[in-house]
Amino acid sequence: MRLQAVDVKLGYGDRLIVDGLDLGIETGTVTTIIGPNGCGKSTLLRALGRLLKPSGGEVLLDGKRIAAIPTKEVARVLTVLPQSPTAPEGLTVADLVARGRHPHQTWYRQWSSDDESAVGHALDLTGLADLAERPLDELSGGQRQRAWISMALAQGTDLLLLDEPTTFLDLAHQVEVLELVRHLHRESGRTIVMVLHDLNLAARYTDRLVAMREGRVVAAGTPHEVLTEDLLRTVFGLDSKIIDDPVAGTPLVVPIGPAH
Repeated sequence: MRLQAVDVKLGYGDRLIVDGLDLGIETGTVTTIIGPNGCGKSTLLRALGRLLKPSGGEVLLDGKRIAAIPTKEVARVLTVLPQSPTAPEGLTVADLVARGRHPHQTWYRQWSSDDESAVGHALDLTGLADLAERPLDELSGGQRQRAWISMALAQGTDLLLLDEPTTFLDLAHQVEVLELVRHLHRESGRTIVMVLHDLNLAARYTDRLVAMREGRVVAAGTPHEVLTEDLLRTVFGLDSKIIDDPVAGTPLVVPIGPAH
């Protein structure tokens, strides 16, 4: 396992959100965490990325306690892209992506040709090279999200944690971002963990799904193993029919409301 949560307890102040959770992220897979609002998805992702310290249990990165690994060393291995990231007004795409190189710099090693190459490669991978000098606030939502992913790529890690990377994007831009994520996985074998709300997109772009409810993992496995009518009723309180996606062959959730 590349990343593990072992009997983890998480919360904010006196409020316990995740209690005694175990989870393993396999190397070289795309894993998506799903579940209703408030179930602890983003809280768990923050703990996996060492942005939130567990009140119990531990998170392991490559078999080592992540809390005991120096911050810069973690940043050379793991990148976290939070929900709705923000940047200073007027910052260009190139400037944002260059910030991904900070973990590789020290007082005796400043900006180098390696950094320049990493930024250029990240911009090429995300199709943003022609927009490098454009301010972020002039880009479309999909382009901005690709810019943030570029910054994560420039960081040079092979483990990416993405918290709701399609939030506030229209459907076309959601697909665009997830196609990019899948391409990055196939191109370089990166291990990727995402939190997504759209179950059908999660099924299409994911190797493994983790379903959470009330701070616990209810099911984990392939999309076909996890997305069942019984599980959706248990986790989301949703009646549904599961059919095959005519494009990808993955499970397709058809909700059933009271009117039907």
